Amino acid sequence: MGEIVTLRSAAAGGEIGLEPHRTGNNTIGDAGSASDPRQPMIVLVVPEMHCGGCMRKVENALLALPGIVSARTNLSARRVAIEARTGDGTAERCMTALANIGFAATLLSRDRAPEEGDRDRDYLKRLGVAGFAAMNVMLLSVAVWSGFARDMPGSLQTLFHWLSALIAVPAIAYAGQPFFASARSALASRRLNMDVPISLGVILTTAMSIHQTIRGSDQVYFDAAISLLFFLLIGRALDARMRSRASSAAENLLGLREVAASVMRSDGTIERVATDTVIPGMRVLIAAGERVPLDARIVRGNGDLDESLLTGESRPRHVTIGDPIYSGTIALTGPIVAEATAVAENTLIAEIARLMQTAEQARGRYVRLADRAAQLYAPVVHLLGFGTFVGWMLSGYGWEPALTSAIAVLIITCPCALALAVPAVQVVATSRLFRSGIVLKAADGLERLAEVDTILFDKTGTLTMGKPQLIDAARIPQSILMRACGLAGQSGHPYAKAIVNAARQQGLAIVALAGVEEVAGAGLRAWHDGQELRLGSAQFCDVIDARASEQALWFRDGENAPVPFPVGDLLRTDAKEVVAKLARWPYRLEILSGDRSGDVAEIAAAVGIACWRADVRPAEKIARIHQLSGEGRKILMVGDGLNDAPALAAGHAALSPSSAADISQQAADAVFQGDRLGAVLEILAVAKAARRRSLENFAIAIGYNVLFVPLAMAGMVTPLIAAIAMSASSIAVTANALRLSHQNLEDQP
Repeated sequence: MGEIVTLRSAAAGGEIGLEPHRTGNNTIGDAGSASDPRQPMIVLVVPEMHCGGCMRKVENALLALPGIVSARTNLSARRVAIEARTGDGTAERCMTALANIGFAATLLSRDRAPEEGDRDRDYLKRLGVAGFAAMNVMLLSVAVWSGFARDMPGSLQTLFHWLSALIAVPAIAYAGQPFFASARSALASRRLNMDVPISLGVILTTAMSIHQTIRGSDQVYFDAAISLLFFLLIGRALDARMRSRASSAAENLLGLREVAASVMRSDGTIERVATDTVIPGMRVLIAAGERVPLDARIVRGNGDLDESLLTGESRPRHVTIGDPIYSGTIALTGPIVAEATAVAENTLIAEIARLMQTAEQARGRYVRLADRAAQLYAPVVHLLGFGTFVGWMLSGYGWEPALTSAIAVLIITCPCALALAVPAVQVVATSRLFRSGIVLKAADGLERLAEVDTILFDKTGTLTMGKPQLIDAARIPQSILMRACGLAGQSGHPYAKAIVNAARQQGLAIVALAGVEEVAGAGLRAWHDGQELRLGSAQFCDVIDARASEQALWFRDGENAPVPFPVGDLLRTDAKEVVAKLARWPYRLEILSGDRSGDVAEIAAAVGIACWRADVRPAEKIARIHQLSGEGRKILMVGDGLNDAPALAAGHAALSPSSAADISQQAADAVFQGDRLGAVLEILAVAKAARRRSLENFAIAIGYNVLFVPLAMAGMVTPLIAAIAMSASSIAVTANALRLSHQNLEDQP
């Protein structure tokens, strides 16, 4: 069963695990100090950010502001995450700075669905107008191209051209607004974006066609101009829809939070209030079927919780008085009364969402490469267009074919596909991993995980569950187990908790005994029905049998024979299967553990890892990693303990379970939830698949340009074909990234 009770919350002092983002005097990502206070990350939506050049201008403008520590753009989501030193009006200053360079920006709201719906409907309306106009203009053009109009008086051909103009020009003025407005804003702020060459191409084509119509020439391109916008709008609309499908997992996660909570007042009345207004200490009522509104601790009632959202574990967790519960989980039974332990912005689900946003907004090596390529590529677009026009003119051709070829070059060289190549893959991969209970932390974590060839496992808490459990609990009579729980329920010892958990899993009612005495280093004892009950070591329970073991608890009920309660750290249920598959893929596998040789040997034999080292200190783990790295190996360290943190940091990549110590989680590239080790398989498969998708996207973007740019410069590509090719390339890279969302990676290394 998936447990998350070992996670820690900085806000409430409770136990919630992931704390990559801290409010107050701490930073996001890198540690701050009292003398360097920073405020929580500000996320702005920048709808007009379409390419790598736009990303660079947005970041540079923000970083030029005093007090801004970092600014990271996300082209897929069209957002910029800003980290700044504490100060009033930071968001307003950032939005003003972006407006000064032509980018309208707004704060990211919790519910952007209406805004995104309006945007999609606007695209569809303009697409409908462009499509209707394109079909009608094309019918008129077919008559001219086929020679039908030429067999009639010249005035009829001119009439067809004027009819085309009457249909096309208003449609172009309306349908082209998204491109024209973006280009106008860019030029007003003395910068260029990729909507500038698109707008320039459409306007020049339309203007040239009007001029030729007035002259009575055959060189009229109204059909190309309106069809160009039609295909561009198809690409823009589909791209927007695909962006929505590959939207931020963090935003989707926050959308699962309850917006209202049933608060129990001191007079016993229940009031429905906004979740944001609930503060720690307030009591909330959670009915069966409701989502838990806030992180809290149960004070009345018990029930089962669906925690698959946080742990990836489908089996419900039984909770009772004193147990922590977390925002976003679902109460399957109830009602439950719980006391809030954190405000809405500091819940576990909000912490994970901030961690997800950091991973999505950050840029790894491939993303930075795409950014640099797009930055260098943008000015080349205009030079190629101008060079094409001049080249055709110097070759003795007229201005009409020269301008037509230049227009085609301007359109076809838009680097949208290149700019989308990696961010789209990163967002889709992050979303898929989160659905599997894996939170990606590092910007370049996927890239490094895709490169590993050797995996080093810690034992306790990694290959094993990391917490004592009662072994073969079903063999212990339930009556004896219940009486032992009467003692164990009064202790916080891990072995005592193991007995209580075993009883809960069998659905037994736990009745705590009064007058329980804890004997330090020995066990627990109490009197019940005239009999002394003892739970503890073999010696404490007067066991002289050779079966006695220091790893077993014993329970003695009066004069009855002592009953053994074997307690141990069990293997994760899928550890053997996961190790076998990793060996087949293949990876070199080792165990590095600080535990005793006997225990490590037993676990290594159970999972099938031949190479293992026991009694290894933290410095020795690092030495082993350096030794393997010196042999050219890329090391993935999987560990959870405080002593694993240096090794996690020393490896090429690092993973840790959600039960890991806080410092180990911070050193890891990703944290996986739940009790299954299969998350290691999933993240390695996704990392390698993401690398393949990224390289494929680069190939698509580069191949498209290598093929079509020379053809356009040679006059072999019309503006219409250029529009189709450009839209198709952008759609192709986004669709290729989306393949990763549901691709079967079972048998892929």
